Amino acid sequence: MSKQNTDLVRAYFDALMRGDLEAAGNAFADNLVWHQPGGNSLSGTHRGKPAVFGLLGGFMERSAGSFRIDRVDQLFANGDLVAATIVFSARASGKAMSMAGVDLLRVENGRIAEVWLFSADQPAEDAFWG
Repeated sequence: MSKQNTDLVRAYFDALMRGDLEAAGNAFADNLVWHQPGGNSLSGTHRGKPAVFGLLGGFMERSAGSFRIDRVDQLFANGDLVAATIVFSARASGKAMSMAGVDLLRVENGRIAEVWLFSADQPAEDAFWG
């Protein structure tokens, strides 16, 4: 099962990196729970696909469309959990952010059901998102 879960998460990140939001969204369970860390206006727990798509739209709006996953370095699976080491970036209004992170995704019934994010420098990310 771990290989199937890793393949699903890899396909999700591949879709994000090529800008195919429909394919990325198809990887999500309808009742997805997304835990956005930090103390910024986008932080918090977002429940359901519409709320998560709203969050992702917020990233794009606040970064003038520049938010992206630059690379996925490693994927590690343990049962229904898959951890991904990533690098992400965004630019807007004279500000820039590029940092490492870890995304932890829980897979259930062949879909991503829950996501927890960890950033290398949460205060810098909070300052960027406002």
